[in-house]
Amino acid sequence: MQLDKFSDYALRVMMVLAVRAPERVSAREIADTFAISENHVAKIATVLVREGYVLSQRGRAGGLCLAHPAAEISVGAVLRQIKAPPPVAECFAAGTSCRILPACGLRSPLKDAQEAFFTVLDGYSLADITVQQGALAGLLAAAS
Repeated sequence: MQLDKFSDYALRVMMVLAVRAPERVSAREIADTFAISENHVAKIATVLVREGYVLSQRGRAGGLCLAHPAAEISVGAVLRQIKAPPPVAECFAAGTSCRILPACGLRSPLKDAQEAFFTVLDGYSLADITVQQGALAGLLAAAS
């Protein structure tokens, strides 16, 4: 399995917010930290807000913050909700034209493998992946 850039950066945004909680962090700060466009961070933030993981406040004292404690946010749930995973193989995509699909035994193991990927991530919270907050805070500050 491989995460697309959107999902990867969404998790990074969430990690920054967990490390900096309870303070608000601007999209600009996050964009500068990871050397990506502020527009891209804003798109990610919009999805995270819509899905209920992040709160956004406009204005001088505005910014982004987690909507729930990091310990209550499942990494697997975030990934499932923010971006539909790409098909593991052509046979999972809509309108597939694979000739062997009716008799293929590979589809089921691939589907099980994909679900196992998310099941493992379901066992980790945002707090689990930011457990080294001091070290992460230092690295994030150095990147800005």
